[in-house]
Amino acid sequence: MTKILIVDDEPSILKLITAYLEPEGYEIYTAEDGVAGLKAARAFEPDLIVLDVMLPGMDGVEVLTRLRRESDVYIILLTAKTEEMDRILGLTVGADDYVTKPFSPRELTARIKSALRRIHNVGKSKDARSVLSFQHILIDIGARKVTVDNNPIELTAIEFDLLKSLAENSGRVLSREQLLENVWGESYFGETRVVDVHLGHVRKKLGRDDLIVTVRGVGYRFEDKRL
Repeated sequence: MTKILIVDDEPSILKLITAYLEPEGYEIYTAEDGVAGLKAARAFEPDLIVLDVMLPGMDGVEVLTRLRRESDVYIILLTAKTEEMDRILGLTVGADDYVTKPFSPRELTARIKSALRRIHNVGKSKDARSVLSFQHILIDIGARKVTVDNNPIELTAIEFDLLKSLAENSGRVLSREQLLENVWGESYFGETRVVDVHLGHVRKKLGRDDLIVTVRGVGYRFEDKRL
């Protein structure tokens, strides 16, 4: 059974999200502060975490930072609508997505279902055994491994899927909306800013500025010579 952890200090929100997710057949765990949330994540090993930023004891960003040292579990942040810096900081330290409060429980449920479909389908696609080979970069889709100039690169699941989507369309410009659909799924309702932040991480990890090109006002293009 798919396990979901919800960490929020408002009992009404815990009950609301639980009420929408339990009928979908998910096993739900809850925590009301950051310390308890971190312990629950380690004990229950959920498939996905919904994590509020404003938590007592240890805030959500700190919980996220600690989790990212040991896990690549999919994490959706809950942030106040006015706190853009919280969203950007959360994405910077490793959140996969975010939803702003007040939020639609139907939208959150759709985001969760889309993310879980993508997670569960990893390695099941027809091209799971294929390798994308370029002059400077090699992307092993089945093993989900990347090497740049023969050096292995560690990417999160979202970062890998973004790079894969661009590399599969080498030389073509993909808009942020296309990348959102390819990586987060058709049901994604959020802002395109998440693409920019995650691709910033990818560029930094690749150690090269010439492989992913920004086309202003349009999107991104992957550039490397195919072998």
